[in-house]
Amino acid sequence: MPYSTAFGDHFYCQTDGRLECGHVFLAGNELPQRWINASSFRIGELGFGTGLNAMETWRQWQATRMPSGHLTFISFELYPMARADIDRALSRWPQIDAERQGLLALWPDEPQGQVQLDLDAQTRLIVVCGDALASLQAWSDPFDAWYLDGFAPSRNSAMWSLDLMTRLYQLTSSGGRFATYAAAGFVRRNLIEAGFTVERRPGFAGKREMLCGSKTEPS
Repeated sequence: MPYSTAFGDHFYCQTDGRLECGHVFLAGNELPQRWINASSFRIGELGFGTGLNAMETWRQWQATRMPSGHLTFISFELYPMARADIDRALSRWPQIDAERQGLLALWPDEPQGQVQLDLDAQTRLIVVCGDALASLQAWSDPFDAWYLDGFAPSRNSAMWSLDLMTRLYQLTSSGGRFATYAAAGFVRRNLIEAGFTVERRPGFAGKREMLCGSKTEPS
């Protein structure tokens, strides 16, 4: 179970991070339904961590995508992990063994800047190394879905700030969605103030609540 000494928190839930990804990030963003008929789809993630969310998403994408579809998964990460640490963390799940090996074969020895990896002919992974807000302020392409997966809001409040949520809203396509395991009051308020429509849903593995929602343009 990987643990961040910088933030004093685990990288994912201690029950099963892969199943949590499906419950929170995929279902919360109404995936795979929304990407099945899309010619291209772009997912943004705050916090690449071990790459677990990206690999589980890649697995489900391969199983459901159209022959002409293309997925770009862009993750913003301040402290990119070394290959050996990613390998050790992801080896827990045989369900994503092929994806793990595919990622490790491409992962650089010293990740920095923008790490751009073509996982297959229909899937591109981009890991943007550095401060999330600064990176997003320099970003211009819109996103169809967001995985908000920073460390716990109580331990990493900058990742859930109003400035960052506002920038996410600006970069979200009309009808685009977000999902997060977080349910803290200030996170919900910041998302609403940024412009998102926010709903509460039951969390994973007995967690009372999670948040998800959408960008609905005014009529």
